[in-house]
Amino acid sequence: MYRFMSAALLLLSLGTMALATDYVNDKSHTTIGFEVTHMVISTVEGEFKDYDVSLTFDPQDLSKFNVEANIKLASVDTDNLKRDNHLRSPDFFDAEKYPLMTFKSSKVEKTDNGYVAIGTLTLHGITKDLRLPFTVKGPIKDPWGNTRIGINATTIINRKDFNVSWSKTMDGGGLVVSDDVRIVINAEFIRKK
Repeated sequence: MYRFMSAALLLLSLGTMALATDYVNDKSHTTIGFEVTHMVISTVEGEFKDYDVSLTFDPQDLSKFNVEANIKLASVDTDNLKRDNHLRSPDFFDAEKYPLMTFKSSKVEKTDNGYVAIGTLTLHGITKDLRLPFTVKGPIKDPWGNTRIGINATTIINRKDFNVSWSKTMDGGGLVVSDDVRIVINAEFIRKK
């Protein structure tokens, strides 16, 4: 009986630990977006509509941290079909040949302003190390008894590092599309039950 109770308590505690740290993404309250400078004078925004993100996060034990995102590049949406089709083409994402952009973390660091997820970003068949600063809001209980956290993350990448290199230079200098791309993520996650 003692062994059975010990085993049951161990399984219960392991289950509670998983519940405390594993989250599923609430897509209806999440945006995975980007911003680029257009013709030196304006900012064009876009987002990806189809993706899967998993998160393990426990601020009391950062060794458990893990985030993995798989983003379908064909789901790009800038609210302009002609531009979206150009982004899907070999000039930019070549989404037919390289359908996914992925981020996989290897560890996390605590900072004065939040956290930094350290991992690799794969885009256009090229994998590079990436530091992704983020902040966390919550946890809170929603009206249905779910525990939620909010994540805000932003960083800048150079698209040419990933061989996304279509470009035109304007007569007066400057690029039609900037090399620097600002990644902006606003996401809600619900703790698994």
